Amino acid sequence: MSSDNEQTKLSFEDSIAPIMGAGHTPSGNKKSCSDQLDLGFICQEKTLAALSVALGAADVTSATKIGASVLEDRLKIPDQLIAMTLGEIKAGRDPLGEAFCRLRPAAQRREDGAVYTPPTIVKSMLQWAETAGQPERVIDPGAGSGRFLLEAGRRFPNARLVAIERDPLAALTARANLAASGFAERSEVRVEDFLTSNLEGADGRTLFIGNPPYVRHHQIPAECKAWLKNQAASMGLRASALAGLHVYFFLAIARRAKAGDYGAFITASEWMDVNYGQLLRDLFLDRLGGQSIYVIEPKAEPFPRTATTGAIMSFTVSEKPTSARFARVAKLSALGDLSGGHPVRRERLAAEKRWSRFTRSRKEIPEGYVELGELCRVHRGQVTGANRIWIAGEHSEGLPDSVLYPTVTRAKELITAGPVLTDICSLRRVIDLPEDLSTLDKNDFKAVKIFLKRAGEMGAKDSYVAQHRCAWWSVRLRAPAPILATYMARQAPSFVLNKGAARHLNIAHGLYPREDMDSALLSHLVNYLRKSSSLEGGRVYAGGLTKFEPREMERIPVPLPAVLSEMNA
Repeated sequence: MSSDNEQTKLSFEDSIAPIMGAGHTPSGNKKSCSDQLDLGFICQEKTLAALSVALGAADVTSATKIGASVLEDRLKIPDQLIAMTLGEIKAGRDPLGEAFCRLRPAAQRREDGAVYTPPTIVKSMLQWAETAGQPERVIDPGAGSGRFLLEAGRRFPNARLVAIERDPLAALTARANLAASGFAERSEVRVEDFLTSNLEGADGRTLFIGNPPYVRHHQIPAECKAWLKNQAASMGLRASALAGLHVYFFLAIARRAKAGDYGAFITASEWMDVNYGQLLRDLFLDRLGGQSIYVIEPKAEPFPRTATTGAIMSFTVSEKPTSARFARVAKLSALGDLSGGHPVRRERLAAEKRWSRFTRSRKEIPEGYVELGELCRVHRGQVTGANRIWIAGEHSEGLPDSVLYPTVTRAKELITAGPVLTDICSLRRVIDLPEDLSTLDKNDFKAVKIFLKRAGEMGAKDSYVAQHRCAWWSVRLRAPAPILATYMARQAPSFVLNKGAARHLNIAHGLYPREDMDSALLSHLVNYLRKSSSLEGGRVYAGGLTKFEPREMERIPVPLPAVLSEMNA
């Protein structure tokens, strides 16, 4: 598979032959190519190709061989230039890749999605990979000059190194780099498309690592977009035709990799927040087993000479960690081994459409504390669509108690309740009928039928909310939340232990523990929240009214359960 801006796939010899005979020469160079060559300056693509062959590119296994005619026609490279380049490579630098980026016009590299990764990022990603295991095989599916594989070769002395690269000249530089670094015997470079490459299996773990090509959707042909949608559908997922080419690479790995394989990719970060990034977010939470996301701000230039935000995603295929780590850095030196960041539970990620906010700076959380969202899900109460109808009154007389639920319908009811809500007799009742009315007994059904006729006359069916319910008469109140909280007032939120098992409408939030909490621990949590709650973290509106959305309330720092228990011992 290829996008229409990419080269037609040729044999390696056919592709390299014209490069050896001609090539791009940077404009503005007044010296002749031979003069510049003596000075150690690679001035044409054919020179770069010849230098790569001189450095041992032919020693690295490839499905396509460098033909005899290409070897015979290549330029004579001075020994001094070969020695100088070899020394640079052995010192951990990439003079061949830098030459490629200088020679190949930037516009063409952008079309091909070829942006080479800074060494600091490469090292950080391989540091993480080293702490996560020892692979039998390392695959870079868009290898360029082989920067990731060179670092992998140094860190994993027994691993097979496999580079996949569509551009023949870039692939040749990768072969030269691998040979010059002493990795020729355990390396393979394939000049092909990763999406259609036929990769054999490996007994041990495979590490997928690299910087997938970034090609925008309008450069990707319709047949490739159909492939993406079909492959995603076979996994029960949905794909957007607006996705960039890097998303295709993640999907290909999710389909091919086996449980336990792992990897890290750096891409543009836009997929974290846009609708067409949903497929990648789904893969992160499910098949890929996402471990962490490090966002790199544009000023750090994760993609040189582009004002683009980067995101490094690490994953272990088929794992389902309870949380993933998120971090944001403004300097590449702050990446380290990608082991930092703060945890965000999978349930919170699954409930969000935009993930970049999880990486932004926030109030420092002390040791022994976590965000409230790590302990509890926060849900706003149900919307009735017409309180004057669905809150019981004279119009609902005759309805059975089984459909009348004591409910918090005013914030004041929580503010005045104190730390514990036990007496629910003063609360109003909300009418919540079952979707299937046939479950009611004969007498109850008769009473409900009379009420529904009256409710219809009052316009109950006409509200937007009612029209979008499965059954217009079923409000579907949430189950009683162990903790209730106000969220919009001129004072800090009021947290109340809901011992009376009251329901709540959308004037309050309900806190639902992610794991079982006994009554004592719930009480400790409420007491802490009541003592420490403030207006900080909410949204302030005109007149000083402060509002806490569910996700904002989930960011309130609270002690870990064990710490809560110690604090109240």
